[in-house]
Amino acid sequence: MEVISRNATQLCDLYEITKEDIEAVREFKPVAIDKIPEMVDSWYKWLKTTAEFQEYFADPLTLHRVQKLQLSFWEEFFDANINDQYVSSRKSVGEVHARIGLSQEIYLAGVDHFLSLFIEILLAQDWDNAKINKVRRALNKIAHMDMTIIVQSYEHVVNQKITAQSKTLMAMSTPVTQLWDGLLLLPVVGLIDSRRAQDIMDNTLNHISQHHAQSFILDISGVAVVDTAVANHLIKITKATKLMGCECIISGLSPAVAQTIVELGIDVGTIRTTANLKAAIGIAFQKLNMKIVKQ
Repeated sequence: MEVISRNATQLCDLYEITKEDIEAVREFKPVAIDKIPEMVDSWYKWLKTTAEFQEYFADPLTLHRVQKLQLSFWEEFFDANINDQYVSSRKSVGEVHARIGLSQEIYLAGVDHFLSLFIEILLAQDWDNAKINKVRRALNKIAHMDMTIIVQSYEHVVNQKITAQSKTLMAMSTPVTQLWDGLLLLPVVGLIDSRRAQDIMDNTLNHISQHHAQSFILDISGVAVVDTAVANHLIKITKATKLMGCECIISGLSPAVAQTIVELGIDVGTIRTTANLKAAIGIAFQKLNMKIVKQ
């Protein structure tokens, strides 16, 4: 699902962050900034109680660098210059979390911990209730906006990784191999759904075009289940290869699969099939006027 990307003005409108909210956060800044170093120490005492600390922050140099970045993060928060650069910096935080594999759960818990510390400091101020509530609301608005930006950025990077991995796995799941000049083989293992069938067809037709193949063997001995949809996909693949001047042979039909296809009433008159790969290769070699001779 595509994420709707909003600019700084749109985000402020969405979270109803007003000029009064920004002024309230900036007014609280001198008090908060003075306390942030000890708050960061307190936060890392809490973090040490989690499993993530040993995995991501146990190295002293890494911990020192992250603490400096965190100080910078909160200074920028209290400056409250919410522009596109501010939004970009929040997106970067989400991207870093996604790339190192830090869970969103620990990030959100960490922000909640920081907000609790800020509220404690806020409540300790000698201010009237109206002012305290105004600052509190402003803190929550901007913090929630930040969390949304960071989480969406995190999810975007993770989704990109998943998409790339899916493409890699799909390419691995359709490994068309040239057995001989003019002869291609594709062994299929697992389930065939509409998307995979389309990938098989695309990959097959591309290889037929590249290698000027005359015969193509689709071995389905590793396909456990053949239903009406799968059978129709197989028919489409054979018809598409035939249009490119290449004969498709489906090998590896087990007795159970053959019986299922008959029971489903699928018209297999146009499909050339064999029980095993050896027989399919023999048919393909005959078409290519070739044979294997023992020496």
